[in-house]
Amino acid sequence: MKKPTRDERQRMCVRKRRYRTQGDALDAALIAGLARQREAYLCPLCRQWHLTSR
Repeated sequence: MKKPTRDERQRMCVRKRRYRTQGDALDAALIAGLARQREAYLCPLCRQWHLTSR
């Protein structure tokens, strides 16, 4: 599987919800009932936090 290009990564980032902190992202997953299925990561493109599935 090839690595996504910068354009592809940019499009993936734009589609995702952004959170100011890791705690905000994890709180949102907890509220949605998905805390055990999601992890937060710091996006290198927008420098904000996104949620991803495990």
